[in-house]
Amino acid sequence: MAHSETLSATAPAPDSVDCHGDRAAIRARAGEAGAGEVLDKLTADYPMGPHDQPQSMCPAFGSLRIGLRMRRTATILSGSACCVYGLTFTSHFYGARRSVGYVPFNSESLVTGKLFEDIRDAVHDMADPENYDAIVVTNLCVPTASGVPLRLLPKSINGVRIVGIDVPGFGVPTHAEAKDVLAGAMLAYARKEVAEGPVRAPREKMGEGKADLPSITMLGEMFPADPVILGRMLAPLGLAAGPVVPTREWRELYQALDCAAVAAIHPFYTASIREFEAAGRTVLGSGPVGVEGTQDWLAAIGDACGIAAEKVTAAQNAMLGACRGALAQSPIKGRITLSGYEGSELLVARLLVESGADLRYVGTACPRTPFAEIDAAWLEARGVAVRFRASLEQDCAAMEAFEPDLAIGTTPVVQKAKERGIPALYFTNLISARPLMGPAGAGSIAEVVNAAMTSKPRFDAMKAFFAPEGAAA
Repeated sequence: MAHSETLSATAPAPDSVDCHGDRAAIRARAGEAGAGEVLDKLTADYPMGPHDQPQSMCPAFGSLRIGLRMRRTATILSGSACCVYGLTFTSHFYGARRSVGYVPFNSESLVTGKLFEDIRDAVHDMADPENYDAIVVTNLCVPTASGVPLRLLPKSINGVRIVGIDVPGFGVPTHAEAKDVLAGAMLAYARKEVAEGPVRAPREKMGEGKADLPSITMLGEMFPADPVILGRMLAPLGLAAGPVVPTREWRELYQALDCAAVAAIHPFYTASIREFEAAGRTVLGSGPVGVEGTQDWLAAIGDACGIAAEKVTAAQNAMLGACRGALAQSPIKGRITLSGYEGSELLVARLLVESGADLRYVGTACPRTPFAEIDAAWLEARGVAVRFRASLEQDCAAMEAFEPDLAIGTTPVVQKAKERGIPALYFTNLISARPLMGPAGAGSIAEVVNAAMTSKPRFDAMKAFFAPEGAAA
């Protein structure tokens, strides 16, 4: 392939680019190198916030994670060796038990276009249909800024699909949105396959009697019990719970597209929503959390799918009593601030409010989208300050201003809170990793939240014992 087809000769040297450099300068170099269109699309889908560089882990952590969870899917990373080394932690942390491919480069191979040729060769070597349905090739910061054109890779080799994505730290704000970058790219590919003719059914089909029912696709990673709970809530409506996107195998993408409607449980999956809407599917925001959330969500599903009003009312009555009972058995009393970067923060906030908590603030690193408006309006109407694209500084300022009985947040927020003697819980591991939907979700977080708030006397005792040692001058 000629050099002019692969990479601009103006590509910056790899040591001049990283995700924490000057964003304007990096974007200017990337535009000169031919990556302007890629970055313009990322900016449109994932607008930045008050902070101009990542404040959490590398965003590719998210796209790599969902690729590693998919059956018969291989991953190749193109980026600086230190970045790839760090990202392989993901495969070990989540027990993927599979290798992560890496194409190394140096200044010469990057600038001359040899890196693209090396990536192309690596993809050809790996494309074995006996082992893989798809290969995901991911450009990290340096290759993206240097204009390495993954769009020129073959769309398939020996029947193995090739999906190229760019996930630079200076272009994708959070790892949660990077999941959407890959999910959206896969949905776009699968949608074209469906348009071209018959496709193969998933290996794990829906349960007996459910395959013929209209299904609701769930958008956004959820606790494993939640899709099961949603299926039970949908059954009285004559509907079934469809796949969860990001999916666990390629064929589930076809099933996800073949749905009656899409429930955007995580409302920031902009690229994925675009593909569903292009396929003619209705997308709904919010989720069935607490009493009011469950009532409104079931009504919205009924409207979208043309379900008779009496059926919707019957389904609501069956669930709302159980939700009220669960909330009454597990009340939460205390002032709380909440922040996180997973995308489910507003749903958790609604559940805390309905559980009786005095919630003052909820911050999410994810953006405000039309599908988040329902939850934002509900919370704001109840006096909760809602901050999208919240920075670490804003989350910490809210915690310090409201002096809560419990701070739920990211690791640095938790650290700050405990330094001040405020009980705190890490959102990702201790809150989002629990069921949230319907009756099961109504009482799921009360135990851990209430237990954490009872630890306040221990914090007071420790502060009194150690003060003023360790305090900032």
